[in-house]
Amino acid sequence: MDIVIGRGKTARRAYGIDEIALVPGQRTLDPNLADTRWTIGGIEREIPIIASAMDGVVDVQMAVLLSELGSMGVLNLEGIQTRYADPLPILKKISSVGKEEFVGLMQELYALPTQPELISQRIKEIKSQGGIAAVSATPAGALNYGKVVAEAGADLFFVQATVVSTAFLSPESVQTLDLAKFCQEMPMPVVLGNCVTYEVALNLMKAGAAGVLVGIGPGAACTSRGVLGVGVPQVTAVADCAGARDEYYQQTGNYVPVIADGGIITGGDICKCIACGADGVMIGSPIARSAEAPGHGYHWGMATPSPVLPRGTRIKVGTTGTIKQILCGPAQLDDGTHNLLGALKTSMGTLGAKDLKEMQQVEVVIAPSLLTEGKVYQKAQQLGMGK
Repeated sequence: MDIVIGRGKTARRAYGIDEIALVPGQRTLDPNLADTRWTIGGIEREIPIIASAMDGVVDVQMAVLLSELGSMGVLNLEGIQTRYADPLPILKKISSVGKEEFVGLMQELYALPTQPELISQRIKEIKSQGGIAAVSATPAGALNYGKVVAEAGADLFFVQATVVSTAFLSPESVQTLDLAKFCQEMPMPVVLGNCVTYEVALNLMKAGAAGVLVGIGPGAACTSRGVLGVGVPQVTAVADCAGARDEYYQQTGNYVPVIADGGIITGGDICKCIACGADGVMIGSPIARSAEAPGHGYHWGMATPSPVLPRGTRIKVGTTGTIKQILCGPAQLDDGTHNLLGALKTSMGTLGAKDLKEMQQVEVVIAPSLLTEGKVYQKAQQLGMGK
């Protein structure tokens, strides 16, 4: 129901991850029986988690490690890995500079052009070690480097921007990416995003997307919501785009997975996104906290180094464990940021959902006090949910 916020202006109430809770049904099951497998672009994975295409999160080594664990990571084709033959000293410099110098340094470091030969090299490095070569570029980057990516043999291509739609207006002098043509011509599946509405998600699926990324601005290092005032709380965005997926499936018989991207920190966040209709999630800061992450305990967004309007910042996330501990356990922390797969399986068992399809059907309630009710001691002592 629309809410009148002033004369001639109405608004729809939208909900974020922290405002809902999942309701147990009439049965429970052993978490070991919970089936978390999902498929994107013809690739089946046990863990419905994708590591974000951010320079502090995924490099060649991380992409390989995630593939071995049953997940996958996406490499940013317009980042440090493809601008510098040896990215290690550049990444160390980013992690060592002070807050005041950070934005200027980032703009300087990212001014070096992307090197097409490094795009090809990184893809081949991942594949030669048995990893899934999933890569990401902006629409402009896809236009410029699509042929290189195709020739290098990437397994998945993510076309990502703050907002991606099939209706993009530009000056006549500027060449733009035809999403439908790109999806049709590329030899590998193409995932498109980001979006937050039913209509845009449906149009991206009609254009040939092998998956749709959902989320604008909720990321831990993203400042787009503050800089641009744009975004929809993640729970509502996911539910709306999942509705588009279901409608598209009914029309065509083609099932296009929806991936919740941004604002997801704990195992509980993952469970809620799937319960609202997501098939998988994309996360950044939780992976950036792993010992193997290239950011050395720091995390920053893809739009952070923009030379004209930075929409992101560098946050210190620290290092809390190995990537295996964070994804698969055993957990060494009590705040829900370790053993994300175990949390999902345990939640599914508690809710009686034997697979992700059943998890998407569980009852959801509005619960603004979910994370604070009865947690006085945890908050006072900064333990568990009070951190």
